[in-house]
Order: sequence, then structure tokens, then C-alpha cells
Amino acid sequence: MAATAMFSSSLFPTTPLNKSSSQFLRPLSFRQPLSRIRASVLQDKEEKVILQDTFPSKTSPLDSVNGNSSNDNTPSPSAWEKGVIKVEQSVNIFLTDSVIKILDALYRDRNYARFFVLETIARVPYFAFMSILHMYESFGWWRRADYLKVHFAESWNEMHHLLIMEELGGNAWWFDRFLAQHIAIFYYFMTALMYAISPRMAYHFSECVESHAFETYDKFIKEEGEELKKMPAPEVAVNYYMGGDMYLFDEFQTSRVPNTRRPTIENLYDVFVNIRDDEAEHCKTMKACQTHGNLRSPHSYAEAEDDDESACTIETDCEGIVDCIKKSVTSNPAKVTK
Repeated sequence: MAATAMFSSSLFPTTPLNKSSSQFLRPLSFRQPLSRIRASVLQDKEEKVILQDTFPSKTSPLDSVNGNSSNDNTPSPSAWEKGVIKVEQSVNIFLTDSVIKILDALYRDRNYARFFVLETIARVPYFAFMSILHMYESFGWWRRADYLKVHFAESWNEMHHLLIMEELGGNAWWFDRFLAQHIAIFYYFMTALMYAISPRMAYHFSECVESHAFETYDKFIKEEGEELKKMPAPEVAVNYYMGGDMYLFDEFQTSRVPNTRRPTIENLYDVFVNIRDDEAEHCKTMKACQTHGNLRSPHSYAEAEDDDESACTIETDCEGIVDCIKKSVTSNPAKVTK
């Protein structure tokens, strides 16, 4: 179904780009050292992502490697594991930088088209993660619902980013649709294979992609903010950010308490500010996922308080295909305990 959706817009372009939004500036290339690939902190006080009412911060292998872990209960990786982590992250940064250079060459002054390509690509990893986890469930290797819930909510959020870019005319040219959709197909299989071998590496790669998206939107807002404030917000953005059912909107923001972020959309500037803030939340979630078993649905905290003796506790999980096969041979099938 995902592959079919990727090709659905290839023959029927949507509304062309609004001409009043001309003179958009060229996005800067994004090449940063290893220690800076993470969810960025905004510089402008007026545009900071509000972090009040958050859950305890989560760790990632990157913190342990750099000696920045704030969680005393997190075991320090061995020297071998530190080396593996650095190799994984170096490969991810190289791949990310390579794609960014291609996008910089192709989309110098076409921001909406670039955003369309980014959003088409950005939602693919969550499809891959869910595909592998569903396979593990079928084999009885995985029984943790939080990961599936959060990853689906992330894909739902990215889908609405994509719909916004389509409404703004980002997919008007057939070449942009062709490029984005075929990159997405390759990216899906690459991410699925990477996730099966090393979930930690796949999550870090997704963090790199989301970090680049954050930086791209942040620069665009700062350069074109005044022009964006004069333009109306797309209907799909108003419906998504100010709709009635916000469960999935809260679900992908795993560092926030549900119901604490409720955007107000008055113009196109507000839309891009919230898209940028969404990307920051994706970065935090991908960072948390890099520590195995660290991810929890934000709604599960409240649900845990109301849990009773009849609730089911299912804890079977594994980290990568090798670990899954090993555990399937040495342990009993997953069971539901009451």
C-alpha cells in the first residue's frame, strides 16, 4: 500500500506554486561533525520549542560514547561497542551529507519542491520500522506495542507535512515526484535492512535526516518569515494542527506530556514554525530510540497510573534479527501474563 501511495501523485500534479512567494533563498548545505548531529536548540528566544511539562530526558548511545550520559542506571558500552557506534554514526553522516549535496544541487531556489522531496523521504523510515516489527510479531519475537504506536504516529505527522507541501505546489513538476518517489523506494529497503541488522544505527540515521529537516525549515523561517506571515495557511494544515482529535499528534512527541502543545495557525508562517517544531520532536524520539527499550508512548505514562491487576504485561522483545533468532532458539515463545 505504501508503494502504491508513493506513485499516486506522479500523474496528477496539484495546485502550482503561489507566485507571490518568489525570491526564496537557497538552502544552505548541512555538513556537521559527528558531535553536532542531534536535535538542534533554537537560537532565537521568540522561536524556541517550548519544553515545559516534559517527561524525563532520555539517553542515547551517543551520550555514552561522548561521556555525556545523565542516567546513572544506563550501562556504559564496552570499547568494542563504542567503536561500532562511531562507525555506524560515521556511515550515517556520510550518507546524509551525500543526499544533502544532491538536494542542494537540484533545489537551489525551489524551496517548496525541496520540502516535498524531504517529506516524501522523511516518512519512509517509519514504514520500514513498522514492517520489521510486524514481522517480528508474526514470529513471536516482539510484543511491545509502544514502538508501533509511536512510529505510526510519526508517519501520520510526516504524511500531513507532505500533504501541506503538495497543497503549496511542491509536487507540481513531474521530475520532483519521480525523484522523490524513487528515492523513497530505495530508502525503504535500505532502512528496513539497516533496522533488521542494527536498530540503533537505523534510528540514528533517521535522527540525522530529521535534524537536517529541522535545520532547513529553521533557516527558511528566519529568511522568509515576513513574507510567510502575509500568506494564508493551507486548509490541510489548519485541519491537522487545530483539529478535534489530537491523540496521534501527542503520540509522536514522546518527551512531552499529552495535551501540552496545541498550535494556533493563522498564516503560513505559523504552519512552517510548527512543522519545524515537529521535526525537533522527531529528533528527540529518534534519539531516545537509540537506547534499546527506552521508548514509551507518552500516553502510556497516564495509562500506567490507572493500570489494574487485569492488565496484560507483555515484555518480549529483541534488538536486531540476530538477537531475535538467538532468543527464539534459547527461550520460550512470548506469553501474556495477567
